[in-house]
Amino acid sequence: MHVLLGITGGIAAYKSAALVSRLVQDHHEVTVIMTKSATQLVCPKTFEALSTRPVHTELFVTGRADFHISLGRQADLLCVAPASANFLAKAATGIADDLLSTVYLSFVGPVLLAPAMNTAMWEKPVVQRNVKQLLLDGVHFIGPETGHLCCGDTGTGRMSEPEEIFKWIKDRG
Repeated sequence: MHVLLGITGGIAAYKSAALVSRLVQDHHEVTVIMTKSATQLVCPKTFEALSTRPVHTELFVTGRADFHISLGRQADLLCVAPASANFLAKAATGIADDLLSTVYLSFVGPVLLAPAMNTAMWEKPVVQRNVKQLLLDGVHFIGPETGHLCCGDTGTGRMSEPEEIFKWIKDRG
């Protein structure tokens, strides 16, 4: 299976390295798309080394006006882990202003989102409305989990563990 893995700018982005490693060890092809914010938290070179493929961060690649479409056509699944509140809002409302959001809009296969954010953000009515819309749109969710958050709080908003996301992908692949 070829997995497109979107990584957004949440502190849980570091967990995505373990997910890439696990998928590759199980003989999946993994292509990583990182938002600009994600690259501030984890170096793209980490994901290039783990996936043995280039990491994509830019919407406009020289000579490729349809790059976002071609990325999606080669994959069987789009997984976004972590999926930030910002990404959930973009996906729910059709905003396409970076590579990951345009790939999401042009992708015709199954989509799995693994939200990660502070509990107050997760419980905000607008975020819950976006989640409901995405569920109506046929998007799959894993998590978020309840536990210790990097901000020191305990509550719901923790990204599901990489092994759980891997199991979800493997069971449906």
